[in-house]
Amino acid sequence: MTIPEISPNQTAAPLIFSDDFSSRQLDRAKWNVRITGRVVNNEQQAYVDSDETVYVATTQDADGKENHVLVLHPRYRPQFRTADGQRFDFISGRIDTREKFHFTYGSASARMKLPVGAGLWPAFWVMGNGRWPENGEMDVMEYVGEPDWIGCAVHGPGYSGEAGLANKLFFQNGSDATAWHVYTVDWAPNQIVFKVDGLVIYRATRPMIDFFGPWVFDNDKFLILNTAVGGIYPFKTNGIRSPYYGLPEETVIKIKNNQAKVMIDWVRVHAIEE
Repeated sequence: MTIPEISPNQTAAPLIFSDDFSSRQLDRAKWNVRITGRVVNNEQQAYVDSDETVYVATTQDADGKENHVLVLHPRYRPQFRTADGQRFDFISGRIDTREKFHFTYGSASARMKLPVGAGLWPAFWVMGNGRWPENGEMDVMEYVGEPDWIGCAVHGPGYSGEAGLANKLFFQNGSDATAWHVYTVDWAPNQIVFKVDGLVIYRATRPMIDFFGPWVFDNDKFLILNTAVGGIYPFKTNGIRSPYYGLPEETVIKIKNNQAKVMIDWVRVHAIEE
């Protein structure tokens, strides 16, 4: 199965959110930069608000033209101490649009380029306010550092965590997650559809979700982009416990050598087509 390189969102549906990271800094009118509170999923990083971990960089496109991208950059910082006294050996970045942009139904996409490294855990996801999982979560793209596949999922009451409704796309024909790809969720009142470069990889219909638990996808949701380091999802795949949970030494070396950058070219949300 070939994953085509196509232009996404070629639609007449109104564009209701867009960021191509064309400025020199993250647009704080659109995004919040999160700082670690309680640790979840046994992740090994602290999220910090720092130019070290969340920044806009200049790259070159295929035609040699300058292009700006957002970078979420995990760093090795032994014994980093958070404001509440927690200690971590890694810092990283997490941003979201909570209280700045939200939507109910629509098509959300991000063009992303991912690094290789078992135990790296970047994600692009959509979630509602309130208590999890009753608030509803759509994982548009999750990745654990193995470049031949990415995952997507929906979570709600009765179908969350280990019981989430999920699927994987395995790249073929020379393509992998280290290339630029567009990850999309099309969210409608009757179904949630996940796509990579316009190709449908999973569809969860309302009756399918209602079979497992209540549909919790009629409420406002916001966007999240983050890069975790280690944790339960990578561990379930690689079984690594040392030197860090879900994170092998080879990936620690990659992080130390600045080889674990997640790049985002743009993020867009279109309203649902009538």
